[in-house]
Amino acid sequence: MAALDWSGGPVNIVDDDPAPAHEWLPALAKALGVPTPGPVTGRQEWERGALNALARGRGWQPEWPTWRAGFAAQCDIP
Repeated sequence: MAALDWSGGPVNIVDDDPAPAHEWLPALAKALGVPTPGPVTGRQEWERGALNALARGRGWQPEWPTWRAGFAAQCDIP
């Protein structure tokens, strides 16, 4: 909600652990009890998730510091 008062432009609202989908998506699929999606072609191995530095610089903090902590808290996984 705080982002609604910020000046225009894109701001990433993400946790502190940038990760490519091939890391977090299998954990989410397992937590939800669904099959893990297959790999997507055309991605570079070095690609990673978004950074939240701009949002943090404006005073925002994630509820969960990492996707692992959030998944564990919300989906009862270790």
